[in-house]
Amino acid sequence: MKYKIIILLFLTSCAQNYSKSELNKPFNSKGFAYIYNEEDFVNKVIKKKLDNNSLQIAHNKLRAGSLIKIINIKTNESIILKNSKRVEYPEFYKILITKPVADKLNLQIDLPIVEVIEVKKNKSFVAKKTKIFKEEEKIHSNAPVETVTINNISKNNKSKNKTIQDKFYIIIAEFYSKNSAFLLKKRITQELTNFDSKKLYINSKKSNKITLLSGPYNSINLMKNDYIQLKNFGFEELDISTNE
Repeated sequence: MKYKIIILLFLTSCAQNYSKSELNKPFNSKGFAYIYNEEDFVNKVIKKKLDNNSLQIAHNKLRAGSLIKIINIKTNESIILKNSKRVEYPEFYKILITKPVADKLNLQIDLPIVEVIEVKKNKSFVAKKTKIFKEEEKIHSNAPVETVTINNISKNNKSKNKTIQDKFYIIIAEFYSKNSAFLLKKRITQELTNFDSKKLYINSKKSNKITLLSGPYNSINLMKNDYIQLKNFGFEELDISTNE
């Protein structure tokens, strides 16, 4: 996770330190895609127009022309496209895409959860036609969350016909020690008085990684308010996870 300076000062002694090479790594984030529609442009929710009949994407941080890989976290299908332009959109979302892009990735329209990765060109990389990769290689080894998995599914055959409802979590920060996670949880509880502290919990399933999460949430709308509160508190880039 990235922090504004106020959070960095608090966590200097407890969060992991990043080298210059780590800070220069390609942009990588997980969350929801904003699917463009003309009404958003007319109502000035989105200030620049996209062609909703073609495969177009826009990002609010990466420069125009940057290559961006978008992965449907639920199916692992992916697409690589050039960033058509820099556009401001509601900060809760990770990228702006047209409906054809959503269709190519088979995204669930009401819950379009994706991973966004900046692709760095090198001598061995040549941008070709957009392709969908059904069987993708493992997602970036340094990504903070693993590919989505659904746990606790009954082995009873009857359960195969049941719909498993996804639960979403905001990944607030990752640490090497539980004490550091407890300190940040305590500070959020004390200073964000309108935040429901019951949603905060510490996940230590991985031996080398302690994660402070908020959730679960059953819909995007329920998550937005907490996400914005945490952003305003000082977190710059918050990832979204499912079914922790």
